[in-house]
Amino acid sequence: MARIKHTSTFHRQFLGLLFPILVFILNILNVECIGEVIYAVNSGGGPHTDLNGVHYQADKLSIGTSSDFGKSLSIDRAAPADQILYQTERYHVADFGYTIPIKDEGDFVLVLKFSEVYFRGSKLKVFDVRLNHQFLVMKDLDIYDRVGYGVAHDEYVPFSIKNGKLNVGPHSSPFPGTLYVEFVKTYYDNPKINALVIFKGKIEDVPRLQPLEQHPEEQMEAEEELEEEITKDKKNRKTSGPKVQDPYELEDSNSYLYPVIIAVGLFIPTVMCLCKL
Repeated sequence: MARIKHTSTFHRQFLGLLFPILVFILNILNVECIGEVIYAVNSGGGPHTDLNGVHYQADKLSIGTSSDFGKSLSIDRAAPADQILYQTERYHVADFGYTIPIKDEGDFVLVLKFSEVYFRGSKLKVFDVRLNHQFLVMKDLDIYDRVGYGVAHDEYVPFSIKNGKLNVGPHSSPFPGTLYVEFVKTYYDNPKINALVIFKGKIEDVPRLQPLEQHPEEQMEAEEELEEEITKDKKNRKTSGPKVQDPYELEDSNSYLYPVIIAVGLFIPTVMCLCKL
């Protein structure tokens, strides 16, 4: 009996030691499967390691203004532990950017993290994003128009460095050894960024945000619009060929004639019989 109890205690202790080891191994595998992290910064904030194991360094950029205004909000689509990446930001009254050294060649993905935490409407903050002063990768980005207020939004920019050239889409130019990610001011307020990270690999190796959920009001509006379109389509629909009579309409008209015919048929013999009398 004592031996069985000792064996059971040993198994519990063994499992207690094995569990954290397995968790550690799974975390390592999870980090490796998302690709190598070349650079990551939590704009306007301090250092942070997200749930995927990506370590974002503190923002040390001297240009522009850092803000943690978004800390007063709960950011939709982002895990609670990683909302800080969308709550702090850096903005500037003019163009600004980050200079990122990249030593290796290969395929890369730039992930730009945004959340509109101030404006509550479209066309109030709109800006462009450019790489190395020449590749316009985002034109007229309106965060609120894309996802709304206080919602996490990621933009993905794949690029490659091969044979000493920077390739962005169909365009290329000599690569100077650094990537300059620039946020360009337009007519609507100031450009900003919440966080950014560069992965080495393909876009399918990059972790994604949860799908954007449609709010009940937006869903009702979409359903109402669909009903209106269906109603308009029915009114404007033009049928081809001759008009076909509704068979049920024919049956309904015949159903009214049957009693009349029967009444007439009974009335005539009755009148004749009365005349003979």
